Amino acid sequence: MKRYLTFLLFICISSNCLSQINEIGFFVGGVNYVGDVGRTNYIQPNNPGASIIYKYNLNPRIALRGSYSHFSLLGDDADSENAIRQQRGFSFKNPINEFAVGIEYNFFQYDLSSYDKISTPYILLQIAAVDYETPRLLNLDGSYRFTRNTSISIPFGLGFKTKVYGKIAFAVEASFRYTFTDKLDYTSSDFPDLDFGGTSNDWYMFTGISLVYTFGRPACFANQR
Repeated sequence: MKRYLTFLLFICISSNCLSQINEIGFFVGGVNYVGDVGRTNYIQPNNPGASIIYKYNLNPRIALRGSYSHFSLLGDDADSENAIRQQRGFSFKNPINEFAVGIEYNFFQYDLSSYDKISTPYILLQIAAVDYETPRLLNLDGSYRFTRNTSISIPFGLGFKTKVYGKIAFAVEASFRYTFTDKLDYTSSDFPDLDFGGTSNDWYMFTGISLVYTFGRPACFANQR
């Protein structure tokens, strides 16, 4: 009987520990691209973007994070400080869909159900699938016919989050994406006018703010009132 009661107690404690806090919300901000076209500033947003975010808190320091983002990357040689790019005069707009998963690590313990663990800086590391346009055919009128393609990127960044009211939290974040493609700006050796001769992969950045709502039963690490 004693072993049976001990086993039941262990099951109850384990179940409570698995009842983690969930967070869902949205992120809005600006995006910019760095590659073979236009500016080369790493943080200089030139187009809006938005994300839907979900987080699963493993403990007060670590959360699993998934997101879906949609935006368009813009580049215009007229905005560049490079004289060669200005003379070339190319511009592009590429609509992007991004699906990312990874880890958010808090520098300090973070728990909205507590009294004092309601603010912390954090770092973010993810892996993402990037859906983008790439030129496929040259039309007779000189325009291009496009197709969708998929590549991988590595989002990483930092931010600061804090409780706003009740179960709602606010965050400011800047993240960088290193991609495994050089074609986000339509670079292609298949078309002479799009062969920019670049040898490095493209980057893009996402800077902005988020609001998230916490729901679900408090986790076993929560400080109950």
